[in-house]
Amino acid sequence: MTDYLQALAFGVFPSPDAAHPRAVLELAEVAEVSGLDLLTVQDHPYQAAHLDAWTLLSVVAARTTTLRVALNVANLPLRPPVVLAKAVATLDLLSGGRVEFGLGAGAFWDAIAAAGGTRLTAGESVVALEEGIEVIRGVWHPEGSAAVRVAGHHHHVVGLHPGPPPAHAVEIWLGAYKPRMLRLTGRVADGWLPTMGYADPDALAGMNAVIDEAARAAGPDPASVRRLYNVMGRFGGPVSSSRLAGMPRDWAEQLARLALEEGMSTFILGTDDIRAVRRFGEEVAPLVRDLVDAERAGATTGPASQHAAGDSAEAPEVATATAYASGPVVIRTTPDDGTRLSDQAAWDESTRPRFPAVVGATSTLQQQAAPQHLIDVHDALRAELTQLRDVIAQVAAGQLEVGPARSVINRMTLRQNNWTLGAYCEQYCRVVTGHHTLEDRGVFPHLRGVAGASPVIDRLTEEHEVIADLLEHVDRALVALVAPASTSAGPSDVAPLQEVIDLLTDALLSHLSYEGRELFHPLALVGFQ
Repeated sequence: MTDYLQALAFGVFPSPDAAHPRAVLELAEVAEVSGLDLLTVQDHPYQAAHLDAWTLLSVVAARTTTLRVALNVANLPLRPPVVLAKAVATLDLLSGGRVEFGLGAGAFWDAIAAAGGTRLTAGESVVALEEGIEVIRGVWHPEGSAAVRVAGHHHHVVGLHPGPPPAHAVEIWLGAYKPRMLRLTGRVADGWLPTMGYADPDALAGMNAVIDEAARAAGPDPASVRRLYNVMGRFGGPVSSSRLAGMPRDWAEQLARLALEEGMSTFILGTDDIRAVRRFGEEVAPLVRDLVDAERAGATTGPASQHAAGDSAEAPEVATATAYASGPVVIRTTPDDGTRLSDQAAWDESTRPRFPAVVGATSTLQQQAAPQHLIDVHDALRAELTQLRDVIAQVAAGQLEVGPARSVINRMTLRQNNWTLGAYCEQYCRVVTGHHTLEDRGVFPHLRGVAGASPVIDRLTEEHEVIADLLEHVDRALVALVAPASTSAGPSDVAPLQEVIDLLTDALLSHLSYEGRELFHPLALVGFQ
């Protein structure tokens, strides 16, 4: 029983289906809005039915703002390590440090040979992988470092100038199953990335032991090797020992056991089902974090807790569930302070319906995970709106031209590098739209079953439509602002954009406060769909 005490992370592993090229992009946006950390894709360049994995990840990184991306895993026999290293570093720089790197020795050797790769034996492929890792890390050294020199049997790179280094210390995760590959993982890798079905839960302990032994012999602390796991499953049906099944709580308990007993810490769900992605991010991941945090906290203060298995004899901790119930609350919505920037109004706020007050209602901390996630998403939107307004204000004041505004965006840690002002605004509008679409199609129909919620849901849906229209106005104002014929902008150029941004700000901040307050109790009662 091993818990390496690694931070938990959750991701998704969709198919790079060439027949539906935009499906992965839509899934990536839902994954990000749902709170997932990572999107990975398989890399089989010889597979005619697949999109090119690296090109696809580049577009995903450009369409998202917080989601990390990685190959799962890169096909080294068909991707020269120097080129791979350069590609990873470049995308990491352009995405603001959101790239990790899954790497494999290769498989399906008939297909690799048909695509022009060199057929290797199992032993040769492991040697080639170790040489490739040395080349890749050499290329990532800062410019001015000693030349890369790897005179290997399969990779011969001598005298190459290193660089550019990636934006952050990119981790190399190895897909490994056999003892020799597992030992290589322990010696030289930053992470281990197996797949359920090839390495089922009952096999993890033995494989981890091989990695740990190799890591100790080479010097690294075994706990420094991240343990990732590609998992498969289906919501509903009987609970299974070999794949995830049952309801979100069942999934969470299975994954919590894998974290606490097998040391796995990053769970990547293989699915093309957007609804499953949403449930994994919004329901399962928060539950897993709560279960693991509670068990780890119990381990530091006394005997191991049985909460994850549902055997605790103690009553669950409770807290006030609504913003208008009496007594303290564990989490709070952000109130509307009444400040307005525009002399126009997007709607009549006095006509908004209210959810019936539930004085003294209580919910467990577990139940509050759903409204807490909604609040977290809202807070992220508020923070980005503040950044957006600041950039536009500098342009309007003449402190920045539209072109130099790019450098401001580059310094924003939550944004991608090398984006123009227009692209920044466009991305923000898309994120808001994606959040509202997710609510309208998935969350709101589910919440209508709560008594008294339908009038509030109807009003929130209407406000989403108004905000969508305002976002369209922002787009049109941006087109005028960054038209090719204009190389600079002054206050008169920015005025139409400033007006619609002010109205959008008033509407969005008011809407987020209203939505957070009114949906707090329904979400605590029934969670997300």
